[in-house]
Amino acid sequence: MSATTRRRGPSVRLRLTLSYAGFLLLAGALLLAVVWLFLLRYVPDQAVTVATDDLGGPGPRSPYLFIPGRSDLWEAFAPKAALVLGFLLVCGLGGGWLLAGRMLAPLGQITEATRRAAGGSLTHRIRLRGRDDEFRELADAFDGMLARLDAHVAEQQRFAANASHELRTPLTITQTLLELARKDPTRDTGRLVESLYAVNTRAIDLIEALLLLSRADRRSFAREDVDLSLLAEEATETLLPLAEAGGVVLEASGDLAVTTGEPALLLQLTTNLVHNAIVHNLPAGGRVRVSTHREPAAALLHVENTGALLDPELVATLAEPFQRGAGRTQDGHAGAGLGLAIVRSIAEAHDGSLSLAARSGGGLRVTVRLPAAG
Repeated sequence: MSATTRRRGPSVRLRLTLSYAGFLLLAGALLLAVVWLFLLRYVPDQAVTVATDDLGGPGPRSPYLFIPGRSDLWEAFAPKAALVLGFLLVCGLGGGWLLAGRMLAPLGQITEATRRAAGGSLTHRIRLRGRDDEFRELADAFDGMLARLDAHVAEQQRFAANASHELRTPLTITQTLLELARKDPTRDTGRLVESLYAVNTRAIDLIEALLLLSRADRRSFAREDVDLSLLAEEATETLLPLAEAGGVVLEASGDLAVTTGEPALLLQLTTNLVHNAIVHNLPAGGRVRVSTHREPAAALLHVENTGALLDPELVATLAEPFQRGAGRTQDGHAGAGLGLAIVRSIAEAHDGSLSLAARSGGGLRVTVRLPAAG
């Protein structure tokens, strides 16, 4: 049966009230039963009439003493026991209703916050007061979830706006080139084709980067043991021609550093870091050093390069999408501004972290810390 057709049952407050009242009624009935059994020990089965002369003792007295039997005791005891049970039932229902309402009051605040969140408002917080109990823990956890959702939605909105801007740029350039070609039929078509090819290549690279970033954010991948030192070696061999073309010395060294993850994504992470270190370097005489090592609980990848002196405030923003860092890029390597954003997303998708630090002599030192395998 679906949630939309499910019958509504009694409220939790009503069920708690009935539970409190039932428990109180049961406790009262057990207490009266104990009293009844205690009285039965001193009452004969049948009523007895005893002559007072047989009892002896000084003083005036009636000629006979009546001792009630069990049936007489029951007739006297049962109505009063019923009144007591009725009183307990009324007290249990009334007191249980009040206590249940007091106990469940925090759930009303949590429900209201949930409804607001479902309606699209993620800025509301419960901020439940009182002692640190289960309801307080639930409310604090819900507040934390809302804060993370609010930050994530804001980040996605910024990313969507930036992505739209970045994708609009090549399309605008393409449209401008085509309009110029239409207005000037004598224009050199060879240069036009080359320009359109370059713009189209940039757009394809940007879309592929966005798709890779989305894949990393979804964490939709299988995991296996991966040695970061082998990935570093593969990335440096692949990008060695680019480094030689830019006059950059590329070095790779390190120890065995095994983590658990998706090999293709981790290779992309390593390649992006090495590529960024090459293109964001000195115009001549630059160096890039790639190294790996293992700690007891982590596998680390370090990529360090020379370059211009960097402001720490700028370094803190370099892993944001579409942040290129003015003055850091060699000519012809503007990129999409997603290299370090992809690296951070892949690292976080593997339960790792990315840290950036400016070198004192210029350039950047990047460290990726991932959980060690096993």
